[in-house]
Amino acid sequence: MKNNKTTLIFAVLILTSSNTFAAKMAMPANALASYESECASCHMAYPPALLGEQSWKNVMSGLNKHFGTDASVDPKIQTEITSWLLKNAATRQKYSEIAPDDRITKTTWFIREHDEVRPDIWKRAGVKSPSNCGACHSDAAKGTFSENNIQIPSK
Repeated sequence: MKNNKTTLIFAVLILTSSNTFAAKMAMPANALASYESECASCHMAYPPALLGEQSWKNVMSGLNKHFGTDASVDPKIQTEITSWLLKNAATRQKYSEIAPDDRITKTTWFIREHDEVRPDIWKRAGVKSPSNCGACHSDAAKGTFSENNIQIPSK
């Protein structure tokens, strides 16, 4: 009886810990001011653990054509941000895959987490695109993506 109880508790911990990890990707405490000022000036400053090292290398080496925009920064700042992103990149296999087109929204885990979102929702004025995490996840800027705290804009 005691062995079954221990097994049950262990199973519950395993199941809940994977959801907790997926829901919370906190911005590292040592977040760079340059990352916030440069990257968050156009979009949310994504927590570095949402992509693996190779994807961040690809993103940072192509800033002159960053998803259709020239997002070039001073070379010193680029080196600083790149180093910080790589140091804080995803290490869990689930998140460290090389993202297709270096987009978080095209990763296997992102697609699986959002598979119930209808295509028309992404096109709503209040959402605009899958990359606008803060449209539905009110604590996205803090790195919290809990399913318990989602508000999808009605328009």
